[in-house]
Amino acid sequence: MIIWYIEYCIGRYLTKQIYLLANHNGLISSMKIFENIISDRGSKYAVSGRLVTTRDEIVATIKLLKKNKKFAKATHNSWAIVFSDLGPIKSDDGEAGAGMVIVRMLQRKGIHNHLIVVSRWFGGVQLGGDRYRRIRDCVNYYFENYDK
Repeated sequence: MIIWYIEYCIGRYLTKQIYLLANHNGLISSMKIFENIISDRGSKYAVSGRLVTTRDEIVATIKLLKKNKKFAKATHNSWAIVFSDLGPIKSDDGEAGAGMVIVRMLQRKGIHNHLIVVSRWFGGVQLGGDRYRRIRDCVNYYFENYDK
């Protein structure tokens, strides 16, 4: 598998990264990463995602994301997907309930076969219920910007 990496700045802080995945047959898919979406009481958030069709692609995508040292050190990389044939699959990665928040948002929008990962770097202060609001904010940001 060949991986191309493109990074550019949007505004002052937001960095948009795109990983282009390819095999010997050509382009497979791209994974878009939006960093520094939200900062709340020291915790920082990023959101990323791509189209996937199998569980193996989920594993490959998470591995690819964690090849970036920054994401490997994230406190939580919560993710979810709603497959059109298998239904929802999620992982909270220690952030209780985070995967289900993402699943509900995908179901409300009617989006299938699209993996969304919300990454959080803990800032030292517990966010309580506000963490779910921040997860929703990240996913909404992704919905608004993933096709741009």
